[in-house]
Amino acid sequence: MDRSSPILDRMLSLHPKEIDLSLDRILRLLSAMGRPDRRLPPVIHIAGSNGKGSVAAFLRAILEAAGQRVHVYTSPHLVRFHERMRVAAADGSHFVDDDRLADALLQVEQINDGQPITHFEITTAVAIQIFADAPADVILLEVGLGGRLDATNVVADPLVTLITPIAIDHERFLGETIAEIAGEKAGIIKPGRPAIIGPQPAEALAVIERIAASRRAPLSIAGQDWQAYPEQGRLVFQDHNGLLDLPPPRLIGRHQFSNAGTAIAALQAAGWRLPSEAIEDGLQAADWPARLQRLTSGKLADQVKNDIGELWLDGGHNAGSSVAIAEVMADLEDRTPRPLHLIMGMLTTKNPATFLKPFAGLARSVIAVPVPGHTAFAPPELVAAAASAGIEATSAESVPSALAAIAQLAGDILPRILICGSLYLAGDVLNLNGTPPQ
Repeated sequence: MDRSSPILDRMLSLHPKEIDLSLDRILRLLSAMGRPDRRLPPVIHIAGSNGKGSVAAFLRAILEAAGQRVHVYTSPHLVRFHERMRVAAADGSHFVDDDRLADALLQVEQINDGQPITHFEITTAVAIQIFADAPADVILLEVGLGGRLDATNVVADPLVTLITPIAIDHERFLGETIAEIAGEKAGIIKPGRPAIIGPQPAEALAVIERIAASRRAPLSIAGQDWQAYPEQGRLVFQDHNGLLDLPPPRLIGRHQFSNAGTAIAALQAAGWRLPSEAIEDGLQAADWPARLQRLTSGKLADQVKNDIGELWLDGGHNAGSSVAIAEVMADLEDRTPRPLHLIMGMLTTKNPATFLKPFAGLARSVIAVPVPGHTAFAPPELVAAAASAGIEATSAESVPSALAAIAQLAGDILPRILICGSLYLAGDVLNLNGTPPQ
């Protein structure tokens, strides 16, 4: 067992019964720690509903290709907590090692002295301490929930802020409308600091522009100040500095052209003038597991490789992500027709019927499964949601049993299978497959 695991378990006991978004607790803790947040390297702060992690992956890959040392903070993790913190090194960033994490957890736990604090707040404080103590050229800091009152928003003067596409998600905490959610996300915009805005619904952009204007923060908006689009299989990025003709992103899907463009726009706004070779290499090296990841090897993949044409994994769980995922599945269907089957698990805080709607007419069936260790919809509830979306559905007790059921149905044309609906389910699949993030 990792040294850090029992400490993380103890920290969960300090979590308030309800999530209460606030900066008061983490600011109190950081003050007791001597304000390590004031000793951080320059920060690129990333908020949004969809694409945050992909944009961070592009940023890290491009910067490291240019020889920069990069810390990265993302959440949630897929298999091990350590995935949330990448620590800069001369040969590229690595997941935080267990001894360094455990030592920082013990230090912060002692300083907190048992006072109520959320798990994300105290682990964010731990990440800030680790990053403040290790040299780096830049930190990529991903918001956990919302923005305005998220624990990461203690960073007072980021190099640049960045908002990826906003969608309905976490309504209980952020609001019921796109405009309300945009107001929370735009809370990371800081006075006078440039903000990069990915493609947005009109109602979200209106809120972002109003908040940025009140803080005199210069905006660089997708479709207005910069463009990123596929052309003849390549990525074209254009802004006031000119045009870049680049190789396609390694990450799959049309939406990743936009995510890659958002990363490039952020680097431009931050003042980096990187060689085009670094951008090209970074685009082709970026890796972000469980985001339209094709599983070609590992225990699960090997178990069914003779019975299944393709096995895909994605952790997206809201309507915005399902549109992008379904678009990729439709593109694959156009190129190589195969019957599409979904294996789906979803937490009860999400909306399965809305998630499944873009797959109507595309997916042949849904097999509903539990999400181990989490409060998730029971498979019969997901079966009903699939029926409401017009998709045939059944249930299975686990992903391996669902794969076995699909293998029994396979005819002359081998199927395409997509495991989806939850990052926690995706993490469980990668663990079962023996291919955790590296």
